[in-house]
Amino acid sequence: MAAVSRPVTHAASLTSTGGSVVRVQTIVNGQAVAAEVEPRTLLVHFLREVLGLTGTHIGCDTSHCGACTVHLDGKPVKSCTVLAVQATGREVRTVEGLEVGGKLSPVQEAFVAEHGLQCGFCTSGMMMTATALLKKNPNPSEDEIRDAIRGNLCRCTGYVNIVKAIRLAGQKMQSAAETRGGPA
Repeated sequence: MAAVSRPVTHAASLTSTGGSVVRVQTIVNGQAVAAEVEPRTLLVHFLREVLGLTGTHIGCDTSHCGACTVHLDGKPVKSCTVLAVQATGREVRTVEGLEVGGKLSPVQEAFVAEHGLQCGFCTSGMMMTATALLKKNPNPSEDEIRDAIRGNLCRCTGYVNIVKAIRLAGQKMQSAAETRGGPA
């Protein structure tokens, strides 16, 4: 996994009121991080403001758009609905963690190849959702893809190229697995 773009190996702090703080210790994109934050700090704000991982977007703060989707212990969650302290002792993966060894993941490559983005605002959440789907089902039908991304809103593309990108990513992952001789 890729390292956090701005390493945080010491305790950082995010408090606006000078009130009580809680310590969050977690693994983000394969790197151990620790910080003290207000108890009410959402995971999306922890990632963006404390760790500097701005690929996770804030779209609605009501869990409707999916722009803030990250993986928590391998499952996609909307980070605007999770408190940072709930990530303590758990593993978080953001869009920055999709690349491996400086190379884009098959999902990232496919979104570029199929023009699965326009303004890019929803893209990180879409890619995180697509990655989770393809881990469970490496060869999803169009209906399965549309069902998986139904919690991610895109106001630009009409979803056609996003669906094409997810299908291409699945094909790339299957091809790579066959070359290696294992599952996708």
